[in-house]
Order: sequence, then C-alpha cells, then structure tokens
Amino acid sequence: MATTTGTTSVQLLRKHERANGVDFKEVFGKDHADSFLLLESGRADAFVMDSQILAGLIAKSKPPSDYKIVGEVLNVEPINIMMRKDDPAFKKAVDDSLIKLMKSGEIAKIYDKWFMQPIPPANVRIGLPASEATRAAWANPNDKPAEDYAKK
Repeated sequence: MATTTGTTSVQLLRKHERANGVDFKEVFGKDHADSFLLLESGRADAFVMDSQILAGLIAKSKPPSDYKIVGEVLNVEPINIMMRKDDPAFKKAVDDSLIKLMKSGEIAKIYDKWFMQPIPPANVRIGLPASEATRAAWANPNDKPAEDYAKK
C-alpha cells in the first residue's frame, strides 16, 4: 500500500489497519509523483491519497485507463488556506470572497474548469465531478477545524 510520507493518509492507513485487522505493508513515496510511481512500477498494489490528487495523477499517466479510484472514503478533511492569525481584516476579506463564490455558484464553475474540462498546456482532463461532501461544504461555508470532519 503506497502513500506519501508526511500526509494524513499515513495515519488513516494505520488507523484502518488496527481497526479492521487488515494486514498490509506500507511503502512511502517522497512526494505524490513518487508514490504513484510505486504503483505504476508494481512495487505497490494500491496508492491511498485524496481523490483529487489521485485523479490528477491518473489523468497524466500512460494509459489512464489502467487505473481507477475505488473503495470507501477513509476520511473527509477540509482544505484550508493558511494566513497570519493577527490580521482579522484580511481573513474577513478572504472569507467574504469565498462565500460570495459559493453562494453565487461561481465556485462550481471554477471547479468544473479545473476538474472536468481539459487543462492546458497538455489538455489533460481530470474528470472528477465535485463530491457530495464538496457540494455540502459550498452550501455551508465555515472555518471549523479538521477534527469536526472526522467520521463518527
């Protein structure tokens, strides 16, 4: 089972192994491309990572039809923007801009542009529709910590 060193997928794999008694060996790539290479070269049977990252790597692989994202979602995590914590005016400006994009529906168009349409310069299409969790996050913007998203 491949994953990338330092990612939350490492902890999720270990938690999943202990919880379900699944026996597997972990192999770690130094970055996502290296982890995908472990799968491509047969040194791993699977690669555990966020679906958006996996879909992008699959779209650039030769041939993409050799790979498929399968199985259960191990975790739902928010994607965050980091900024200085002592600048509430800047945080408000960012929050207001993002909320405007979400409420207007523009965020779905931006997502579609980058995940459903061909992306220059190679015109690769990732082909990953927004998940229900992503659409729910757009419908209810918040700044909750990651712990609030843990599966119950």
